[in-house]
Amino acid sequence: MYKRILVINPFGIGDVLFTTPLVRAIEEANPHSFIGYWCNERVRSILEGNKNIDRIFALSRGDLKKVFCRSWLAGIAAFLKLFSEIKGCKFEAAFDFSLDHRYGLVAKLAGIKTRIGYNYKGRGRFLTDRITLDGYRGRHAVDYYNALLKFAGLSLKNSGLDLPVSGENLKRAQELLRSRGIKSGDLVIGIAPGAGGSWGRDAVYKHWPALKFAQVVDRLVKDYSAKVLLLGDESEREIADIVSGAALHKPVDLVGKTSLEILTGVIKNLNLFICNDGGPLHMAVALGVKTVSIFGPVDETVYGPYPPSPLHKVLKWDLSCRPCYMNFRMPPCEKERECLKSISVEQVMEAVKEVLSR
Repeated sequence: MYKRILVINPFGIGDVLFTTPLVRAIEEANPHSFIGYWCNERVRSILEGNKNIDRIFALSRGDLKKVFCRSWLAGIAAFLKLFSEIKGCKFEAAFDFSLDHRYGLVAKLAGIKTRIGYNYKGRGRFLTDRITLDGYRGRHAVDYYNALLKFAGLSLKNSGLDLPVSGENLKRAQELLRSRGIKSGDLVIGIAPGAGGSWGRDAVYKHWPALKFAQVVDRLVKDYSAKVLLLGDESEREIADIVSGAALHKPVDLVGKTSLEILTGVIKNLNLFICNDGGPLHMAVALGVKTVSIFGPVDETVYGPYPPSPLHKVLKWDLSCRPCYMNFRMPPCEKERECLKSISVEQVMEAVKEVLSR
């Protein structure tokens, strides 16, 4: 068993959380191992409290491109610093989830002899142990990730996702909620009408209509006397304003008002989270919070709540073209998101009733 392992994943919140069972399996098999994690800057905070991770390298290729745009010299300096730090850790093996040959090349040049991962479109050319694929389908991404454990002679014992919340961040989240009128004993329900930041402009293809979210807000207040929180990052301000503006009972608007680590604490305090497919959904699942999620173009079999549970209800509307997000690509939608628009407010409220009763 390798004692010094680097995990490489430059993607968003959900993808990073999907690797936490693998990280835990490595640590449990060898409690004296040293595990590094190479991720992007945005997700660093969700890994910082993970007791199974010894060091974080938070600078993805996308982050580095931004540095280069500001200054060529700063970009070179940032890369050399990253490379020196990774090489200095003398990793023996890497689990590379990037699906990008450049990460594998850096790992090779850094002296990491065993490089394990998936070979997608020939991009795994620098991997020493690999499985060829053209996309994820038929089983969850977590199961794909965990399949790579066999190259290290390991297997999974516990499939749950890990997302620790520090006492300090939980306290700060609770203070924020109290300042917004949330009291102990309130039924607190979070609403996230966006889809997380990692999808950028394509995130709109995962959005259930904002006006329907507004109707759900009003029904939650009317039917359950709930305190409803509107959650998301600042890039989702436009859709959040539509929800808040259309709702008769105004939700507590926290969109863009929390860092990722404080958002984790806020979600931990929810009784229920209603959201589109995206990173915040997987944060809630990892935190043990009940969820109702709405899936459109993305296959919930691959990217849904993990592990599946009666505490997590997925709503979808199957069409002949759904799911259309395949092989990590999103084609143009010719039906104007009909798969999302066909899901009714009543269906969401029935799911809310079902999950809250559990």
